[in-house]
Amino acid sequence: MKFRILHENKKRMRIHLIQPEKMTLEQADIFLYYLQSLPEVTFAKVFDRTADAAIEFQCPRAQLIDKIRRFHYEETAIPDGIIENSARQMNNEFKEKLVSDIVFHYARKWFLPYPLRAAYTAYRAVGYVTEGIRCLAKRKIEVPVLDATAIAVSMLRGDIGTAGSTMFMLGVGELLEDWTHKKSVADLARTMSLNVSHVWLKKDSRQVLVSVKEIKQGDEIVIHMGNVIPFDGIVTDGEAMINQASLTGESVPVRRIIESMVYAGTTVEEGEITVKVLSAEGASRYEQIVTMIEDTEKLKSGVESKAEHLADHLVPYSLAGTALTYLVTGNVTKALAVLMVDYSCALKLAMPVSVLSAIREASLYNMTVKGGKYLEAVAEADTIVFDKTGTLTKAQPTVVDVVSFDGRDCDELLRIAACLEEHFPHSMAKAVVDAAKQKNLEHEEMHTKVEYIVAHGIVSGIAGKRVVIGSAHFVFEDENCAIPKGMEERFQHLPAQYSHLYMAIDGKLAAVICIEDPLREEAVSVVRKLKNRGLKVVMMTGDSDRTAKSIAKKLNLDEYYSEVLPEDKANYVESEKKKGRKVIMIGDGINDSPALSASDVGIAISDGAELAREIADITIGADNLNEILTLKELSDELMKRIHKNYRSIIGFNSMLIALGVGGIIQPTTSALLHNTSTLLIGMSGTTNLLDV
Repeated sequence: MKFRILHENKKRMRIHLIQPEKMTLEQADIFLYYLQSLPEVTFAKVFDRTADAAIEFQCPRAQLIDKIRRFHYEETAIPDGIIENSARQMNNEFKEKLVSDIVFHYARKWFLPYPLRAAYTAYRAVGYVTEGIRCLAKRKIEVPVLDATAIAVSMLRGDIGTAGSTMFMLGVGELLEDWTHKKSVADLARTMSLNVSHVWLKKDSRQVLVSVKEIKQGDEIVIHMGNVIPFDGIVTDGEAMINQASLTGESVPVRRIIESMVYAGTTVEEGEITVKVLSAEGASRYEQIVTMIEDTEKLKSGVESKAEHLADHLVPYSLAGTALTYLVTGNVTKALAVLMVDYSCALKLAMPVSVLSAIREASLYNMTVKGGKYLEAVAEADTIVFDKTGTLTKAQPTVVDVVSFDGRDCDELLRIAACLEEHFPHSMAKAVVDAAKQKNLEHEEMHTKVEYIVAHGIVSGIAGKRVVIGSAHFVFEDENCAIPKGMEERFQHLPAQYSHLYMAIDGKLAAVICIEDPLREEAVSVVRKLKNRGLKVVMMTGDSDRTAKSIAKKLNLDEYYSEVLPEDKANYVESEKKKGRKVIMIGDGINDSPALSASDVGIAISDGAELAREIADITIGADNLNEILTLKELSDELMKRIHKNYRSIIGFNSMLIALGVGGIIQPTTSALLHNTSTLLIGMSGTTNLLDV
């Protein structure tokens, strides 16, 4: 691709693509996806109208230039849903509508003859007055009544300028709110859409891992515990408890058996099922999520709800103030000054816009926030609970050694372990599978059905022998497996610096897989900064006390708990909440799901188990724990903005009422200043809270 550098500075560049035709919206989305997929690019924005792009990068300048030169629209593979669910078209439509509304308003005001302008204003006023009457018919005195009264009084006084300006400001405010709301919902829905790339296809009696693009209607796929169902279908084998919270809001999993219907986007919480695919599109997921978000109260934070209730409750007082001013002064102009200024419009516009804009901003930092109330809860939180593996430790633990206890070759034992572990989403399991791949240890499905026992391990069978793999508690206590005779000393001298995964065959220990799971480089500083912000930092892990104690000491944690089960984590969260504490839970595994659900805010790591991501209220990227600090800062800044808006709205509008009653300013001026301030406060809520 040919391009011209318009200007640049260190690690930032603005370019113009040179192409024969105007850049289409689809081309803009393709180029943006290409830039965002480059590991060297930290931020990118593409402007379709000018064919420009702003790029921030962390690499040598020549390297970025070379990557852009290699770009071609037709050669860039775009995942399903990127183009179809783009918000670019919607943004352009809203921009055009906003510009046309402004131009049309002032064109009418300056060039349209008075009789025509009056007729048009009266025609528009009918809609507002009708809405106010409908509100009264429902025995409610809310904002539409106030709007209708202000517009009707202005029209009756022959002041069509004030009536027109009032309706114009209300219209622009509604447009901006609708735009911000829809954009935030669309951004949120896209990040919540399915991100399943491979599935287990059932062929005869075997399971084959294939790309979702290869799946056709009528194919049978196997969904293991903890995985998302990628397509609508009918259960043909097995039984499972399905978590449908992401689509229906049901908090309790539902049982699905043979001939039951299952839906794309729901998650297998327990069990395993084979599903006959009804539609390979799986595409209704995006629309379902948009509907769910728009219908749910999750988007509303406490401050938003308070703002709405306060706005509606203030309407009768505004009407009473108008009547009282007229009774005391006998001056219609002064009474109208009170009517023209209300707190409701600004309160109802500024708060939702600020919250939805913050949700949108969070997506810039690879964070998915499922509702405004969770940002509010993060700001108020005083306790944060971490899982260890894949959260405080690196997301990609590695196998450093396989210790044989039954005389078999270490590679053969690793092959058996990988054959079982590849079915389940956990960082430790992934480490085993990756280690086998690096050694080119290929295998067929030689085992029987694999059963996953949460927070314990895996049970299966090979050549008629029972095979178990998991924690020491599971293998030696639950399964009563024994250490082969003569191997006790080897067992006692296993390297203490590693986490251990135990595998037993036919009741005897066969291998111990030593896994290195080092702390993330940023973990120490992140924990320190969280404690400096006044949070109690706790770690809960199913790992041994030896490993947990070592990590707790390095991180200087307030508390730690080892060898815990999923219910232990959830019980701890509940006990803290009963003490009046606001709790954040951060995890990445299936075993973290109960605690994620129990907490005030559940935060999942993006490359963790799909079940954890579905249940969590917020999902953050897996690359850096500093995103937690960014989330906390974003939440704190949002609360500061909301409280600042409260003060500004109450203070400025009270001043306008006082000036109007005092006869210092006219109602027209009051309306103009009130509506302008409402618009400015609303627009200020769309700006970023943090520096990108």
